[in-house]
Amino acid sequence: MKILIVEDEDLAVKKLQKTLAAANPSAEVTGITDSIKSTVEWLQDNPVPDLILMDIELADGQSFEIFNLTEVKAPVIFTTSYDEFALKAFKVNSVDYLLKPIQKEELEAALGKFMKLKAQGINFDTLVKQLQQKLQPKEYRKRFLVKHGQKLVSVEVDEIAYYFSDGRLNFFKTFDNRKFVVDYTMDELEDMLDPDKYYRISRSFYVSINSIDKIDDYFGNRLILSLKPAVDKEALVSREKVTEFKKWMGK
Repeated sequence: MKILIVEDEDLAVKKLQKTLAAANPSAEVTGITDSIKSTVEWLQDNPVPDLILMDIELADGQSFEIFNLTEVKAPVIFTTSYDEFALKAFKVNSVDYLLKPIQKEELEAALGKFMKLKAQGINFDTLVKQLQQKLQPKEYRKRFLVKHGQKLVSVEVDEIAYYFSDGRLNFFKTFDNRKFVVDYTMDELEDMLDPDKYYRISRSFYVSINSIDKIDDYFGNRLILSLKPAVDKEALVSREKVTEFKKWMGK
């Protein structure tokens, strides 16, 4: 097992090497870097290691920045002195995270988890991509440029109450009751809009949480929404989306 250690404290490097040798004598440290810059350079100039032990706090910033600067193809076990970083869900998107001072038993368990995932045929490329997505919050659409008569106007997304389709064209309506044609499909809009603010209640309707005035039961185990401003078609929550919609409303 070839390992890259990313750690900016000499004492911590020596301790980690000693702990690693005790936890897994066959592990080979093929590189040691101490900064974002040196790690990016090492990853670009050397064969991909089997595993990276990466400290979160480096001298030139947090190691998350490495993922913005180069493609990280190896799975990662994070090391940190700060328990708060556990809240970033590393256990889901990285192999593991370890709190300093790192104990032999904890490192053994993390390496064991890595070997188990490897034996199960886990796609580490996918795991690393998920980690990158987690560390790089998605940028959602902030505004749309739309036609208004002979002019083009820019409308902020936060001004939009809902999006809907009439089967031919897609529209949105603003909270001050202006209606515009939007040149995107509902599927494309789904990828552009912040899911905390907008919810797709059916194939042809997207609503802002701030546009919902009232929710009523509707036949067929569906819900019907009263929206503000008023909409000229029924805003129905499809049967298969009712449970998820209720969870979204209760966040």
